[in-house]
Amino acid sequence: MDEFSYLSVLLSVILGLAVAQILKGFRGLVLSRAQVRTYWPVLLWAFWWLLACVQSWWAMFGMRGRLDWTFEEFAVVLLQTILTYMVAGLVFPDLFGLEPVDLRANFYAHRRWFFLLALGVIIMSVGKDVVLTGALPSRTNLAFHAVFGAIFSIGMVTPNERCHKALPVVAIVLLLVYIFVLFARIH
Repeated sequence: MDEFSYLSVLLSVILGLAVAQILKGFRGLVLSRAQVRTYWPVLLWAFWWLLACVQSWWAMFGMRGRLDWTFEEFAVVLLQTILTYMVAGLVFPDLFGLEPVDLRANFYAHRRWFFLLALGVIIMSVGKDVVLTGALPSRTNLAFHAVFGAIFSIGMVTPNERCHKALPVVAIVLLLVYIFVLFARIH
């Protein structure tokens, strides 16, 4: 087994847990639908993070040829993956039980942490490139990171509901364009 195959097991497990958190949330919505007051921006953010998890896993294949890993290099990749899991765990509250759940109230109660951790994912993504390659990502990739970082920063600082209804729509469109432009083919 080569180095990346060994290291990618832990990364894949954590990303798998992030995907499971989001899918568990969607499942919980179905099973607890009588007790849940939905809020569509939360559903869009859940979709965004599900897609981001898949894109992250897809992009990790590009590291398969990297040999001679250091702990620092692995730690940066691992931290990005852990932060992704943490955000995925905040998208939905626990939806099992008899108590009513208001997704809107839960979102606003945790929005600062949600967006702070999301911003951390973006920062660690750029940091990962710097640590692994010694350079910033390509201009196009860096521009997308900057826009996602701006979206998450705005989400963190503003309580404006109109803004929070627009942000996930814009973010999904941008993520789809990002994937199409930079990750349509596996390298």
